Amino acid sequence: MIHAPVQVRPAAADDLVAINGIYNHYVSDSHFTFDLEPVEMDVRREWFGHYASSGRYRLFVAVDEDEVVGYASSSRFRPKPGYETSVETSIYLAPDAIGRGAGSRLYETLFKSLEGEDLHRAYAGIALPNPPSITLHERFGFKRVALYTEQGRKFNRYWDVAWFEKPLGREGGA
Repeated sequence: MIHAPVQVRPAAADDLVAINGIYNHYVSDSHFTFDLEPVEMDVRREWFGHYASSGRYRLFVAVDEDEVVGYASSSRFRPKPGYETSVETSIYLAPDAIGRGAGSRLYETLFKSLEGEDLHRAYAGIALPNPPSITLHERFGFKRVALYTEQGRKFNRYWDVAWFEKPLGREGGA
């Protein structure tokens, strides 16, 4: 439960167990990620190596009373060089942190950190339905630009994914 304003800071290696626990909750209990098996810690440590304290690819955690309650990242959108000015954003919150401001604080910090970077667009894929995620993304200037029907299969059914886009740089404020 969030008691005081959530603090947001760059993620550190010591946060990886908490980050992995939050993510693996969604692996086992939701359709929000299409991973089917929990992520092992060696995979999470390798993933963490893609982030830096500056530049396009950032990772932040939300902390409430010394407990990590969420994280947000900007990652490589696609591997080809022509996509360098685009990032994909992700945000995951502990279930009891949803609706208490942690997501907004994370995205405020993430997009502020990207100001001045040579970036043009941010993208986010949201497996549907997920009204809280859509609300958060729209609050931060994302607009739905695509709907992929039955894009992923999990829990013996297919799920649609909506793709959202946000302008960055001079045009979008980051």
